[in-house]
Amino acid sequence: MGGCHSYPSATEADGKTLQPSDISNDKQGINNNNLEERPYLQQEHVCQQITRTDMLVLTSLPPGVDKAEWLASNTVAFFKHINLFSSALSEFCTPTTCPTACGPGNMIFVWTDDHGRKLKCSAPLYFDYAMSYIQDLLTDEDVFPTKTGSAFPTGFIFLVQKVFLLLFRSLSHIYWSHYRETVALGLQAHLNTLFTHLTLFCQQHALLELEDTKPLQDLIAALRKQG
Repeated sequence: MGGCHSYPSATEADGKTLQPSDISNDKQGINNNNLEERPYLQQEHVCQQITRTDMLVLTSLPPGVDKAEWLASNTVAFFKHINLFSSALSEFCTPTTCPTACGPGNMIFVWTDDHGRKLKCSAPLYFDYAMSYIQDLLTDEDVFPTKTGSAFPTGFIFLVQKVFLLLFRSLSHIYWSHYRETVALGLQAHLNTLFTHLTLFCQQHALLELEDTKPLQDLIAALRKQG
């Protein structure tokens, strides 16, 4: 398993490492597309992907490969790709344009620190916290070992599940608040392919609960129908 792409460190609350977030159901999120429309569901966009690779083969555990090693290598790869994709849209995701971190249905993501305090923050700050949290895990040899013969820790699967929940929320925010910019940059095919790959991988390895993916189940179904 190789190293991972670096991400700027987030400011830590009270010097403590921040933990994965909870969800708030208040309706103060901003959808830059239109509150009544979901353009990412339009057939002209749903049909676009950059590859027609058999995703089941791509996501299934290869024969003879250790499952923890397979999960670890894919976690690093997904983090790199989603981090890179988010960076391409960073100029559009600011405290002004996105005062809250929201997803489909105006679901608000709030961060919870070590003291259990819920921090409702702007989208760029929330995802800075999220990516920094993931980065810290991926570079921790006790969690994601890179040396031959090193063992993965007890509870490794739960940490991987937390990572994929944060990655899913990152893509959810992009679809909900920055889809117009994604289309303007000609990146919708890349986004669809990345999202399809991630959701199928999570389904194959039981990394996300149905409740976690519910806000984008309509998109998941539409993309799966494409093939």
